[in-house]
Amino acid sequence: MKLSTRTIVAIGIGAAVFLVLNRFVAIPSGIPNTTINTAYAFLAFMAVLFGPIAGALIGFIGHALTDATYGSVWWSWVIVSAVVGFVIGLAARKINVEDGEFNKKEILTFNLYQIVANLIGWGLIAPVLDILIYAEPSNKVFTQGITAGIANIVTIAILGTAFLAIYARSRVKPGSLRKE
Repeated sequence: MKLSTRTIVAIGIGAAVFLVLNRFVAIPSGIPNTTINTAYAFLAFMAVLFGPIAGALIGFIGHALTDATYGSVWWSWVIVSAVVGFVIGLAARKINVEDGEFNKKEILTFNLYQIVANLIGWGLIAPVLDILIYAEPSNKVFTQGITAGIANIVTIAILGTAFLAIYARSRVKPGSLRKE
């Protein structure tokens, strides 16, 4: 696997933006240590533009850096951010916003991928890893995971879909320009 210079730069910038959004544009959810984050809408956007490897690395690096600013990295959730970025990035094979297309079919595909990624990641993987790695109580971690998953699904459905729609509208559709 060889990543282009463009993708490597996108990973670096993406991780930095993820950190800033995660750290400074987060809304308390009412559940301890669980917030509603715009960072996941941005992660989904970048994952669709640059693919699953970039999505995984942006989620992993961005989340690890965010946690490090608080003093300790919560690896179970860092891993899930990578998984979510990777799975949503798989949608890039079915959605080509570079061609200026992001209609009902693409919106549905994008949202199916992100819903599956968030349900599996936050509803299953994060709580199980919290129990296995940190010996956290199951009722606590499943509540946190499900809250984070639902918040991410809604945030991505609204903001992620809007980001991709706006981006697609900025692209020139193939064959739309002709020489006169």
